[in-house]
Amino acid sequence: MTTLNQARPTADARNDTGMLERLVLQHQVEQFLYEEAALLDARKYRQWLGLLADDIHYWMPIRRTVTNQDLDMEFTKPGAMAYFDDDRTVLEMRVRKLEAGSAWSEDPPSRSRHFVSNVRMLDVVGDEITVEVCFHVRRTRLNSELSEWFGRREDTLRREGDGFRLARRHIFLDQTVILTSNMSTLF
Repeated sequence: MTTLNQARPTADARNDTGMLERLVLQHQVEQFLYEEAALLDARKYRQWLGLLADDIHYWMPIRRTVTNQDLDMEFTKPGAMAYFDDDRTVLEMRVRKLEAGSAWSEDPPSRSRHFVSNVRMLDVVGDEITVEVCFHVRRTRLNSELSEWFGRREDTLRREGDGFRLARRHIFLDQTVILTSNMSTLF
């Protein structure tokens, strides 16, 4: 016979269920980000585009060296100058250039390695999950050209069917001076 205490989940059981759901979601988010990095490293840009939401906002502000009292001005604001302030149309155009071989900065093509780590889920609202990700992108080009970028991203993933679509990517570089000959890399 089932008693009243056995019929209702205890607070610990509900907490365990919530924790398990969060762990599963964390794993799913990480796997999505790792798959995305692998597609970029394999130069499968068309497949990468398939991971993007139609309303994607892909933005990388300019970082400046400022004093402690001006830290709110360290990064340019949306609508101001930025390295990237792209929507889906611009990203598709960049991919078409890469595929057509008309991007002089990518002929011969670069070799890249995208590392993502410290994935933290910041917010879950409805079907959207906002995550903070640390990244390291290493690109080699020609025989001796090496570029590296470090920083963090704030990504918003939108659940779609059994997977996710990238709805927003805001990229915050640690560097204030870019020492590369071009910024043709996708982050």
